[in-house]
Amino acid sequence: MSAPNGLPSLDAELHKPPNDEILRLEGIGKRFPGVIALDGINLDLRCGEVHAICGENGAGKSTLMKIISGQYRPDIGLIRYRGEAVQFLSTSEAQTAGIAIIHQELNLVPHLSVAENLYLAREPKRGPFVDTRRLNADATRCLARIGLDVTPTTLVGTLSIAQQQMVEIAKALSLNAQVLIMDEPTSSLTESETVQLFRIIKELRAEGVAILYISHRLDEMAHIVDRVTVLRDGRHISTDDFAALSVNDIVARMVGRSLEDAYPARQSSPAEEVLLSVKDLHRNGVFGPVSFELRRGEILGFAGLMGAGRTEVARAIFGADRLDSGTITLHGQPVSIRSPREAIRHGLAYLSEDRKREGLALMMPVAANITLANVRAIASRTGFLRFREEHQVAERYVKELAIRTPSVNQIVRNLSGGNQQKVVIGKWLYRGSKILFFDEPTRGIDVGAKFAIYGLMDRLAAEGVGVVLISSELPELLGMTDRIAVFHEGCMTAVLDTAHTSQEEIMHYASGRTHA
Repeated sequence: MSAPNGLPSLDAELHKPPNDEILRLEGIGKRFPGVIALDGINLDLRCGEVHAICGENGAGKSTLMKIISGQYRPDIGLIRYRGEAVQFLSTSEAQTAGIAIIHQELNLVPHLSVAENLYLAREPKRGPFVDTRRLNADATRCLARIGLDVTPTTLVGTLSIAQQQMVEIAKALSLNAQVLIMDEPTSSLTESETVQLFRIIKELRAEGVAILYISHRLDEMAHIVDRVTVLRDGRHISTDDFAALSVNDIVARMVGRSLEDAYPARQSSPAEEVLLSVKDLHRNGVFGPVSFELRRGEILGFAGLMGAGRTEVARAIFGADRLDSGTITLHGQPVSIRSPREAIRHGLAYLSEDRKREGLALMMPVAANITLANVRAIASRTGFLRFREEHQVAERYVKELAIRTPSVNQIVRNLSGGNQQKVVIGKWLYRGSKILFFDEPTRGIDVGAKFAIYGLMDRLAAEGVGVVLISSELPELLGMTDRIAVFHEGCMTAVLDTAHTSQEEIMHYASGRTHA
């Protein structure tokens, strides 16, 4: 398999993994209310091996990793670690034994410093007190190893999502584990950060560390993966040498069918009518001036490197962040949007890149999340919610969006990432929003769920909704949009016709050059 452009191939440098087995799973099964998450999973992991676990959202990957790392206990089956049967009662027990996990969802404390997060509950002591000098020195070395240029005293809450992901990786590496589980480690990383992570993986592999690697970015696995196991609907489908399979082979096993096209054929073309027009938007020190138009039925892409200002512009239009100057026009009428509530009233919706913190009420059921942005529609005149109607609304969108859930009463936190994203979309569809900002909508979800999200976006455009797609994946922008606005350091450097542009031209403008 050939490596994707932009990332150096490490295959020639990596040794053939030894056959020394460090971990074996035999017949692992796990049930949750209404769901069989795992059904008789067998898996073996060798020292110095990178073993990929692939499958759609809901296939059981994360559940399996949580069992290995001690967060869950299996209902049936046996775990052998270093040849001995084990049962970890907690993540701390697994860590003590030498098993660490880098979670897909960030597991950091925002009001603590980077150093305090790296060594939480493991701080070096001087007598009864934390040895702050040693703590920061150890953290500095750990951060240098992964190439993250932040000070150890920086509060984690002030970092970007990508930087927080790197801190999560550094935290796992600080444990000196012999089995390292990486759950979507590159989902929030830039290309350069991904290259740095692959170098670290190479070093760990050479040291004999066994790595279980979960990612929906199948192409990037060609750099690092030795074997790949595919799960589907909680069952083991296959385990093979990665080099013996193509990406299409893996995808077909994941979804149980062949996906001939990565993106759906567009159902319609944009109309001439302008839904949204922004002119000379400016936020001091963040972005500006920014001007663009969004037409009825159009999918407009926002491209740019990390920190280019794409998300910041969307948040400001949605009223989540302040604007210092500029005008916003909706349906030909100037409007002033000072809060998300006002934006929603004007028919705007924003699907945050951090759906768990900003898009969902995780401990509430599917039904409540779908009706969250339009509660008044299911409220009686006296202000009480009509729960039967809420239930019916939720069931309609669960069916329409193919949300995999045992019922609309299921807590959203228990759904897979792809299904959580569909719940967020359902929320805004029920609100009747006419302009939707999708910020990294397919980050951390599998190829099957991606195709479903793409289909929904295309259907919305065909119904006359205006869609803005903010994405770091250039193939996604080229496959789904009508036009692409390119950002660099807060400025819009070009608006390109998707049908007549290329990745190279987009990157040309994203790097700050203003002439092709």
